[in-house]
Amino acid sequence: MRSSALLWLCVSCCAATFVVATSARGDERPNFVVIFADDLGYGDLACYGHKSFKTPHLDKMAQQGARLTDFYVPMPYCAPSRATILTGRYPFRHGITGNPSPDGPRPRNDIGIAAEEVTLAEALQEAGYATACIGKWHLGHVPQFMPRKHGFDEYLGILYSNDMRPVQLIENEKVVEYPVVQATLTRRYTERALQFLDKNQDRPFFLYLPHAMPHKPLAASEEFYKRSGAGLYGDVISELDWSVGQVLAKLKELELDEKTLVIFTSDNGPWFGGSSGGLRGMKSRSWDGGLRVPMIARWPGKIPAGQTIGELCGTIDVFPTLLKLADGKPPAGRTIDGRDILPVLTNKAKSPHEALLAMRGADVMTIRDARWKLHLKNPGPSRLLADVENWIDPRGPDGVTLLAPYEQYPPSAYPGAPGGDEPQPMMLFDLNSDPAEQRNVLEQHPDVVARLRNLHDELVK
Repeated sequence: MRSSALLWLCVSCCAATFVVATSARGDERPNFVVIFADDLGYGDLACYGHKSFKTPHLDKMAQQGARLTDFYVPMPYCAPSRATILTGRYPFRHGITGNPSPDGPRPRNDIGIAAEEVTLAEALQEAGYATACIGKWHLGHVPQFMPRKHGFDEYLGILYSNDMRPVQLIENEKVVEYPVVQATLTRRYTERALQFLDKNQDRPFFLYLPHAMPHKPLAASEEFYKRSGAGLYGDVISELDWSVGQVLAKLKELELDEKTLVIFTSDNGPWFGGSSGGLRGMKSRSWDGGLRVPMIARWPGKIPAGQTIGELCGTIDVFPTLLKLADGKPPAGRTIDGRDILPVLTNKAKSPHEALLAMRGADVMTIRDARWKLHLKNPGPSRLLADVENWIDPRGPDGVTLLAPYEQYPPSAYPGAPGGDEPQPMMLFDLNSDPAEQRNVLEQHPDVVARLRNLHDELVK
């Protein structure tokens, strides 16, 4: 009896050891890292054509994976775009059509992601993933909206834009620094991200790294400040690129390189000093300079290296793509507008979208298919400001409550393509021949207009 009991104990211990080992390194589901830059323009990276900004790590990431050329956000500003990447839903569905701001009017202070929305973090957390948000949240800054209420195990960052006062660094729900020395943000976010990877290397994880930069006020650490030779914006881009390199190096060090899908993209087009890559408009405008963003996806062994992909995709697709890879359960009782784009990244598949919508505020502004873009409403002037010479940023650095270099970029450092036909309601552009949206060809193609309007009606149901 004693020998049988001893044998049973040995077998049990071996089984337990096997279970622990299997749970540690045997879970074959991939890890996910989503790096979300703030106000990074379509043309701000060397691999997207910038002649002065140096981005060797992102360039290498593109060489080792896929670089998408027709990748879109659903709205040309911060909070709605962030809600979409985390829910896979258009802003008219998830309800965030403006930016929460603690220093704005009261309604702006009360905006936040609804409790009934299911974020990617919540879905992956339910599937057993470790989750972290490190950086800009901007989905609400009062208690019910904060990151740990919406699927993240841990949080470090500023809850809104880094030019909205008070600029406080929050860890979980506690203020840990005020005022924030903004030159330290990229480095501190990167260090915390590496700690998260170390801590969770033996289980599936989702790291959401929404950097503060290059949103104004621009700031870079001493190692990068005035080192790029391309001005403050170039310094900031260099440090952002360094951060990506650190994350990729850590994944390789932990032998998780081939088990981790890394996505790098931006929440909307650029502010002053950046580059739209020759597209018309900028941040906050429904021209392509506000909506089309860089996207690089890397997963060694799964995503073939060296691809340039021109299929129509968007941040709306991140949620369903990652959830399917994780064998997670799609949320019930809601429309998911995004689609799984892994076949596009891995098998040269066509876009799963016949068209994509874009909004500004509560209005659907544009619909775009593989070739054509229809502006349903007047897109407004390309430039954000009419009075360029006399503009003073009310949210600029003051050396007391907002700590960043004073040499921020003026409106004269306009990031978009100049010129083009006068804005008006209902404009049609052939993006194959006119990517800068210069020539309105609405009257020449009534059939295209009718088809796109019908598609719009289908998509908003």
